[in-house]
Amino acid sequence: MKQRFFLLLKAFLGFTLLSVLFKPMFMIYNHSLYNSVSFFDYFKVIYHGLTMDMSVAGYLTIIPALLLIVSVWIKPDVIRLLQRIYFIFISILLPLIYLVDMVLYSYWGFRLDTTPLFYFFTSPKDAIASVSIWFVIFGVVVYLLLVLAFYVFFNKTLVKNCKPIVAIKSRYKATAVMFVCAALLFLPIRGSLTTSTMNLGRAYFSQNQRLNHAAINPCFSLLTSAVGNMKTDDMYRFMKPEEANRLFAQLRDTTTVAGNTKIPQLLNTRRPNVIVVILESFSAKIMATMGGTPNVAVNMDRLGQEGVLFTNFYANSFRTDRGLASILAAYPAQPTTSIMKYPSKTGTLPMFPKELLKAGYDLKYYYGGDADFTDMRSFLVTAGFEKIICDKDFPAKLRLSKWGAPDEYVFQKALDDLRQPVRTPFLKVIQTSSSHEPYDVPYHRLSNERLNAFAYTDHCLGEFVNKLKTTPYWKNTLIILVPDHLGVYPENIDNYAFDRYHIPLIFVGGAVKAPTKVLTYGSQIDIAATVLSQLGLSYKMFQFSKDMMNPHVPHFGFSTIPNAFSMVSPDDSVFFNCETNKVLTDKGRIKGKNLPYGKAFLQKLYDDLSRR
Repeated sequence: MKQRFFLLLKAFLGFTLLSVLFKPMFMIYNHSLYNSVSFFDYFKVIYHGLTMDMSVAGYLTIIPALLLIVSVWIKPDVIRLLQRIYFIFISILLPLIYLVDMVLYSYWGFRLDTTPLFYFFTSPKDAIASVSIWFVIFGVVVYLLLVLAFYVFFNKTLVKNCKPIVAIKSRYKATAVMFVCAALLFLPIRGSLTTSTMNLGRAYFSQNQRLNHAAINPCFSLLTSAVGNMKTDDMYRFMKPEEANRLFAQLRDTTTVAGNTKIPQLLNTRRPNVIVVILESFSAKIMATMGGTPNVAVNMDRLGQEGVLFTNFYANSFRTDRGLASILAAYPAQPTTSIMKYPSKTGTLPMFPKELLKAGYDLKYYYGGDADFTDMRSFLVTAGFEKIICDKDFPAKLRLSKWGAPDEYVFQKALDDLRQPVRTPFLKVIQTSSSHEPYDVPYHRLSNERLNAFAYTDHCLGEFVNKLKTTPYWKNTLIILVPDHLGVYPENIDNYAFDRYHIPLIFVGGAVKAPTKVLTYGSQIDIAATVLSQLGLSYKMFQFSKDMMNPHVPHFGFSTIPNAFSMVSPDDSVFFNCETNKVLTDKGRIKGKNLPYGKAFLQKLYDDLSRR
């Protein structure tokens, strides 16, 4: 019996030790993000993450515990075989989780969740397009070595033949004792004896969010995300439904009269052609006209001066799939999941392009990459796009990038179509990709590879607009320039900084009345209501969208990342961590004003998500 008890204890301690060892390895690998922390901070990370590591160890020890109970009654050889099978599985799984989490953190800024799985299984090629083949090969070699090391460790220490128990009374006694020991795993799994169970917030201890992230166990983060994605109706319950309804009603744009003449008009026509250019990873920080780095997005700067520049505009999230849902469906990004994962839900959403389709617009979508990535095709078809141009529509010789055809060829494809007879009015959406990692662009103006990639896309955009001006469509065309999210510049930008979501929105084209700057606060979900209002069309079906030109509506920018949200307005800017239930930042003239409204907005979003 003692042998079985000590094997169970060794399994639990062994799993815990592995999690502890990978914490400093995680920080060392991401040294550029942790180069300012002290040696003592490493011990703080280990200490504050220990209970979560023990929780994961408890989960992983359940199967060994059950095998040890069964070993009292059946042949040792059978138990030894089952132990080996289990530890082979664990040796394959754990290094994969630790390595993927370690590598992705520098790109995404949060610990591993189900998002990478969603990207990988929808399009493996695009999921690894950001890294070089040599990096992938090196990663595979390291992974295989870790698998071998893990299995040797488990096989040497935990795969043992337990001494058989002959006497029936002793068997019953051993079974009872081992069952109690196995049941005790509930304590580290749960994390406490109080009403509070283990959650990601338990690892938070510092004002430096990256130290908090380092303390999180990636296995627990992945498990939490997987469980959270399955059910949404009980998530983010900040207040009673009646209170959430009351606060949310104060945020809504309930304008019912389409084409309200009291709304300032930006356009000189009610039925312009519309071209939406979704710019991969662009931000306000690369535009000199918005206080960013000069000499990068020089054409965006020029077009912002020629057209309508919205200076207080925010991305709703941090990834393309969430950005597309915000732009095209006016549906806010969710912290724990992406609605694009669920075609059954996206099929119930009102869609901005579909509203234009009803108004007689001809729709076409252009993208140089894989349109099946992140279930994008089903989303676009649902939005009303029957004509979708993607990587397969470009000759192989033009698919020069890991993401497919570089932006210049995507813009050229749209121009070529406009040189043919085109039914008007039309909506064309052009999604760029070249300013995404790994920045392999056919352009070499700037020495910084990231800024050079942005400069390349900006150059392609400038050429597209200049050539469009020579076509007969220009006079009656509105071009909407909007990023899908802020990407990789500034480098190592904090996910919990308001600047992380500050992006430009520009209306330009012959249909624009006059150049102007709009100081109104808004976010990607507000594009639908604003444009439909300018076209004299109803937008009442978009409950989360607001007309940014309507002075009688509360205006704000709302953004989410995993387990956190921000709400920015002229009076207050708040960033709230939903896991720890703590305010991270609150600044402005009226501090605290936005917090209850932000909570109500998120709660109503998940109410809506659950019903779809």
